[in-house]
Amino acid sequence: MTDDCEVLAAAVLHDTVEDTDATAEEIEQRFGPRVAALVASETEDKHPEMPPEESWLTRKERSLKKLAGADDPGVRILWLSDKLSNIRSLYLARKERGEDMWQFFNQKDPAMHAWYYRSIEALLADMDGYDAMKEYRRLVGALFTEE
Repeated sequence: MTDDCEVLAAAVLHDTVEDTDATAEEIEQRFGPRVAALVASETEDKHPEMPPEESWLTRKERSLKKLAGADDPGVRILWLSDKLSNIRSLYLARKERGEDMWQFFNQKDPAMHAWYYRSIEALLADMDGYDAMKEYRRLVGALFTEE
């Protein structure tokens, strides 16, 4: 979707702050302010004071606000890339495990996941020209069929 080296670097680093002891400041020092900002657009405050299942909705709402307010088109590419990867994994997991797969997540209600991924789809509606967006829409539709 892009040959922008900073977006590509952020794609590699997008979960680093959430999943390691690396900090946003270290990302900025090593890769520059734009890469750090792109990574931050995907980084959730995990609210360690709360159980993850209780903070899930708050984390997702705040993440969606970040996406909605992003000015850098690289944020949109990064989000689509990451969420397409996620939705592919979810789709395959459901094929392998069925509806029981939702029990492995902090948020066990598939309707809440549908809300989140459909919200992303709506926020990225201007990316319909990308094959990645077409695949994302198809998989969201297949995974979260209308009840």
